Amino acid sequence: MSHTPTSAPTAREAQKARTRRALLDAGLRLLEHQSLSSLGLREVTRVVGVAPAAFYRHFRDMGDLGVALVEESLGSLHEVVREILAAPADEEARIERTVSAIARYVREQPTHIRFVVRERHGGVPAVRAAIGAELDRFADEVAGALANDEVSQGWSAQDMRMLGELFVDHMVMTASAFLDAALGEGPDEESVARTARRRLLLISTGRRHWLDR
Repeated sequence: MSHTPTSAPTAREAQKARTRRALLDAGLRLLEHQSLSSLGLREVTRVVGVAPAAFYRHFRDMGDLGVALVEESLGSLHEVVREILAAPADEEARIERTVSAIARYVREQPTHIRFVVRERHGGVPAVRAAIGAELDRFADEVAGALANDEVSQGWSAQDMRMLGELFVDHMVMTASAFLDAALGEGPDEESVARTARRRLLLISTGRRHWLDR
């Protein structure tokens, strides 16, 4: 069987990819200290050292750049969530894995997570919608995985979706608290982790008795 060889990117394509990467990195750095709605296109291109016109070869506008950052920030987190949920459904172990995974992801990707937390309710509609869509995907994945647990037998699809949303909201809230802890604001990391574990335990306890109501 013959295979069509994959051609290497041309010098022009490689340069275009580097410029796009530089624009994303510059935007993310600048967004550490301001919202996307207040960030100007010229600020980003000035940092990269390209003309403003070059920006439009990669993104339609600043909202489009923001959507690309959302996909980059949350895309790799799906695999982390799947790994947590794929493991055996031991309650305490799952809670510990969840909190540890959130803490690790925040330590590894603080600027990405800070961007998502800030822009989730920010002033750029396209970015709010992109974040909402990614979080909806997380809720669907969590609901689908938890539906396989024995304790979920008899639950309606609507209730499972609500449970998925609870877990996702908890993840976002916990990630935000870990970010604050890293900046020396609010409780320290261990206190954040302890509170996160207790909240998940509260959700799990309510889950076991949901059908008794």
